[in-house]
Amino acid sequence: QVQLVESGGGLVQPGGSLRLSCAASGMIFSDYTMNWYRQAPAGPREFVADITTGGSTDYADSVKGRFTISRDNAKNTVNLQMNSLKPEDTAVYYCYAYRRLNMKSFNYWGQGTQVTVSS
Repeated sequence: QVQLVESGGGLVQPGGSLRLSCAASGMIFSDYTMNWYRQAPAGPREFVADITTGGSTDYADSVKGRFTISRDNAKNTVNLQMNSLKPEDTAVYYCYAYRRLNMKSFNYWGQGTQVTVSS
């Protein structure tokens, strides 16, 4: 059974930093593109960043230059380093794993971790 477990969320002041982690189990982690999404109160779930199996990364414009996604295939983890945090970064952050194999897609979500940016 695939599990994605996020950690590292919390309350931080504007301008501060947080590091989110997502631990994966029950899957061949290195075969999956790993993503972070977020959902603000009363808002849609939106893409934040992803990292492919080859290590290529992509970011939402709103977080470019402030957030960094990384993965450790030996530890089955994906991390999101968030710097220069703004109140508008407040959201529940979700880990998402995706792969395609033989014209089938496989995707899994974590349960989310709350990030609150406030003074």
